Amino acid sequence: MRPPTVRDVAERAGVSKSLVSLALRGSGPVRPEKREAVRRAVRGLGHRPDAAARSLSEQRTRTVGVLLDDLRDPWFVDLLDGLNPPLHAAGPRMLLADARLDRRHGHDLAEPFLDLGVDGLVVVGTVPDAGALGALGALGHRMPVVAGAREPRPDGVDVIAGDDERGARLAAEHLLGLGHRRIAHLAGHGAVGESRRRGFEAATRARGAEALVEPGDLTEEGGYRGTVRLLGRAERPTALFAVNDMASVGALSAAEELGLRVPRDPSVVGYDNTSISRLRHVWLTTVDTAPHEVGRRAAQCLLDRLARPGAPGRLRLAAPTLEIRGTTTPPDLRD
Repeated sequence: MRPPTVRDVAERAGVSKSLVSLALRGSGPVRPEKREAVRRAVRGLGHRPDAAARSLSEQRTRTVGVLLDDLRDPWFVDLLDGLNPPLHAAGPRMLLADARLDRRHGHDLAEPFLDLGVDGLVVVGTVPDAGALGALGALGHRMPVVAGAREPRPDGVDVIAGDDERGARLAAEHLLGLGHRRIAHLAGHGAVGESRRRGFEAATRARGAEALVEPGDLTEEGGYRGTVRLLGRAERPTALFAVNDMASVGALSAAEELGLRVPRDPSVVGYDNTSISRLRHVWLTTVDTAPHEVGRRAAQCLLDRLARPGAPGRLRLAAPTLEIRGTTTPPDLRD
């Protein structure tokens, strides 16, 4: 049995095929009663509009590519939770790709989205290099929107991220305010890692405190290894500030294995306020970077760019806040 066509819908609704097309697209001067008649006919017949044909006629696919730096990072999941609703409400559907896997297998980051002809692109997290981002610009006048990263960007690219220097200062000032004077930072890489390190160092220098920086990455394992090294010092730090929540979880595990008690020995502050930090057995003091708001702003920037292509790129920073929970305490309360 053949599927119902636009002609079938038009005959049942008592309207022309062109009016059916206008009603299905939600455009054009269609009276409410005619639009409702088309909707009833579509429901009654079980008609599904031909997306491929519609894309050809409109020269749009009604899809948006989302390239994630690492799908395993819970912060990106929170960002997607803010990104998807505005896009869904406006019509486009998301197509996801994991850049980590593409890099591992040597694939071109842009190729899948170029092949699919997406209407726009959101790059979530650190982009490998400016050249890769420029290649994504081959999408034409629909330049990508970058969310959650601060790498240098080509002209015409919007960037929405957290104010990482300010957030790191909040974390350091919290520990300094509790009385800690020997504080270590489990550092990360890339522009985000550098920004958080700068904020930490500026805050500790301003208060004359001892600041230790332990190179690392953004993973739980990196946080674990760095913490083992730091807590193995003769004069170990009384507090740790990690580049993100994942590294903080590694720090908590290392302290426990060494027979130490957080927050008394040492205090730990994370960054990102992911769902992990809010688990009751973790209950991590952390910097909230508003990933949901970053995602929402990224969606709006993309929709604005689709409506007004060619506009200059913009940088928008979300203000961070500090969430104080159970992993920080003054050093004079320690055993």
